[in-house]
Amino acid sequence: MNELYYAQSNTSSEIKPGYSTVEKLKSLIASEDFAPGSRLPSERDLIDRFKITRANLRKAFDILEREGVIWRHVGKGTFIAEPHSEKSILNISELVNELTPVQLLRARLSIEPAIAREAAIHASEAGVSRIAAACNAASSATSWSEYERADDLLHHEIAAAAQNPLLMSMFEYLNAVRRAVSWNKVVRSSDRPASDHDSFVEHTRIFAAIEGRNANEAQAAMRTHLISVSKRLFGDD
Repeated sequence: MNELYYAQSNTSSEIKPGYSTVEKLKSLIASEDFAPGSRLPSERDLIDRFKITRANLRKAFDILEREGVIWRHVGKGTFIAEPHSEKSILNISELVNELTPVQLLRARLSIEPAIAREAAIHASEAGVSRIAAACNAASSATSWSEYERADDLLHHEIAAAAQNPLLMSMFEYLNAVRRAVSWNKVVRSSDRPASDHDSFVEHTRIFAAIEGRNANEAQAAMRTHLISVSKRLFGDD
């Protein structure tokens, strides 16, 4: 168990009254000694156990995911994340204080197009199917938070499809930083993506290139997508 995350958690099997949902979840994780990769109980079970709303639970999940305690897979559940060393977490924390969202997107431009290229070459049929499912989840999202989770999953599945442990580690570190960077400057003009949101078409192009084993097109499509995201959010030229 990672003491950096859970040192203050209750180790008894009971949840103390008055805890926030985040603390209740941390206490549950500590008391039942979930191993990295273990799946948490279903949302319905947790809602019944803690007597909370689904919206409250999902807000708590968002916080724990940003902290790196859990990760979510659309359609499969919520899982305990692999623990990071204290040094790695502190490095990320220090980096986040200096990094802007624009700088983060530029870093993504240096890494993720190459990962998409490798995915087009090395993805298994199962990997291609998981990318397709993530694309569908993003395009059917009914809120920005749901879309962002599906988008996160899509990029994760593309990295996994490259079947390269070093590239996957680089992506996961980059993604951990991405989760921690403040996006408070981003103002949404609606409560959900529009049906013709540009990213839907861009995601489809990336997927089609990977499915078609077109490495150059996959790399170009990912680069185009990230540049498009940067322009939409920050008005980059």
